[in-house]
Amino acid sequence: MILQRLFALFLLAICSALMVMAWPYQAAFSYEPIGPRAFPLLMLGLMACGLLYLAFRPTPLVHKDDEPELDRATLNKIVICVALLLVFAASFEPLGFILSSILIGVPMARLYGGRWLPSVVIIVLTSLSLYWLFDRVMEVPLPLGLLDVLEN
Repeated sequence: MILQRLFALFLLAICSALMVMAWPYQAAFSYEPIGPRAFPLLMLGLMACGLLYLAFRPTPLVHKDDEPELDRATLNKIVICVALLLVFAASFEPLGFILSSILIGVPMARLYGGRWLPSVVIIVLTSLSLYWLFDRVMEVPLPLGLLDVLEN
């Protein structure tokens, strides 16, 4: 438990340093109405809150047996998730948000036990909804990639 707390404090120090680095950032122009600095600061702030909780939470009195073991199957899922996220990062611009989200979302859902049809339907609807939310409601432009021909 002490190693977890020390690791959380170490990550909190890194998070704080990144927040200090991100605070003075000003872009010459901005596509987003809230500016380019808000998103990293928001993410780092949320991470800092979670790390504070992990560092100073009360120690559980009883060890729970329902915590998953860090076995080979779990480690394989973690490696596959990281690989899928790297593919998402690489395909985000060329394929666009919608197609890259579907490309990554369906295998991710299947990896965690989703059935084919519900996984595909939910991922497609979620990708389209998130694109609409970011592009139309929050006015944060996302790349369309190959679907660029559908834009007005």
